[in-house]
Amino acid sequence: MILGTRGSGLALAQADRVEALLKEFTTNIQREIIKSTGDTFTDRPLHEVGGVGVFVRELDDRMFAGEVDIAVHSMKDLPTQRPEGLALAAVLKRDSPYDVLLTKDGLKIDELPEASVIGTTSMRRRAQLLRYRPDLEIKDLRGNIHTRIRKLNEGQYDGILLAKAGLERMGWDMNAQPLDPEDFCPSANQGTIAVVTRVGEEAEELCSKIDHAESRLATEVERLIIRDVEGGCIVPIGSFAKVIKNGKKIHIRAEVLSLDGDRAIRIDEKIPVDGYREHALELGKNLADLGGRDLVYEAVERLGISKVG
Repeated sequence: MILGTRGSGLALAQADRVEALLKEFTTNIQREIIKSTGDTFTDRPLHEVGGVGVFVRELDDRMFAGEVDIAVHSMKDLPTQRPEGLALAAVLKRDSPYDVLLTKDGLKIDELPEASVIGTTSMRRRAQLLRYRPDLEIKDLRGNIHTRIRKLNEGQYDGILLAKAGLERMGWDMNAQPLDPEDFCPSANQGTIAVVTRVGEEAEELCSKIDHAESRLATEVERLIIRDVEGGCIVPIGSFAKVIKNGKKIHIRAEVLSLDGDRAIRIDEKIPVDGYREHALELGKNLADLGGRDLVYEAVERLGISKVG
């Protein structure tokens, strides 16, 4: 079977993990590295190079063409609306879902001098940073994880925001500050690896053996919550769900922010696992109707995005 992955260090580390898990069931795995549009154009923001799904489309196309049987993705890169014929065959056990701040001098977020330059690609992180520290200067930061850290060490930024999971997967023990999810609600599915196959084929059955049920449940809820606001991963939206109470409840925290972080619509609720889908959809509808959808449309208009979802 052909396993497709992007070629960045982080993507390869994720593919390594999937292969290691699958080796318990088969040795018939061959890797193919696919370069995506998002990897090619690293000199501009994501919404200018295709937006939602920019790291996913090429692998989807290769899968439909029969050139790839298994695709490995950072799950937060997967659009909420997926093509018919492709299956989310496995969701791996979640790594840390949280954001971290990495600074050249080891300073914490409250210790940074006024007007410090912080790098991030994420509109969500940008908005949350501006809400927490409106005096900071936020600059776009593209490139793979090695490139981002190099730019920090070169002094192009005073600090950069990263997903803690990325550092964990690379095996890097760095002096990064975990950010409180109360102020920095993570993106939906952050810290999770997704395995995609074609529906009904041998690869789907194989990959289902490495699925982690609790992580699948939490990530599904996160997607249901933000479905009605239609913002994808481009506009400032956070969505985080955690199974609690011995597997009987799910704690949900979600928010939609304005681009400048001045306004936010937020929910923080617990729902039962039984009937979770209906409860999550209702909370998502509330998030949208209370003003979340309006904030998304406002952000889309300002960014000049033609389509979200």
